[in-house]
Amino acid sequence: MSLSEMTPWTPEEFFAWQERQDERYEFVSGFPAKMMTGASNRHDVIVANLIGELGARLRGTPCRAFTGDGAVETRPGQIRRPDAGIDCGAFDPDGYLAAEPTVVFEVLSPSTPDFDRLRKVEEYKAVPTIRHVVIVEPTRPQVLVGSREEGGDWRAEEILGLGGSVGLATIGITLPMAEIHDRLTFES
Repeated sequence: MSLSEMTPWTPEEFFAWQERQDERYEFVSGFPAKMMTGASNRHDVIVANLIGELGARLRGTPCRAFTGDGAVETRPGQIRRPDAGIDCGAFDPDGYLAAEPTVVFEVLSPSTPDFDRLRKVEEYKAVPTIRHVVIVEPTRPQVLVGSREEGGDWRAEEILGLGGSVGLATIGITLPMAEIHDRLTFES
């Protein structure tokens, strides 16, 4: 059977199939796409720092952090798995998709930096509930924050250095760069 003869799956079929897999996949144009595995310790530390800091800051609010196992539907038949995110929608303990993804975080990987910075960001910006897209550079203390303004336009802000902070005004939290990059050292 050729690829052109294959019928695209529904998200429900994808998630049922994903449950039986040992590895993580995204869902692209109706078909599973294997995700990168074997992230560096640097990448993993940043993701763990984000999840820990978000969990602490969101405690007692209607929003909650989610990991790279969480999923965001960027358009029908297209499911992405950001490295971390914040969901402010109704919680379904048996669900797979973020109900109301509000913030997504991508930690750049050496093999996919342009894809993460360009294509994925544009997909995330198309999701009406997403208010902030945060791109973290793991090899230096640098973060790019895209924020949706009242009229729907996007504003970009670059934060450099461990003394800075990432402000997520829509949900009222700030993440110090030193906490995002805790345990990491950088060359001058």
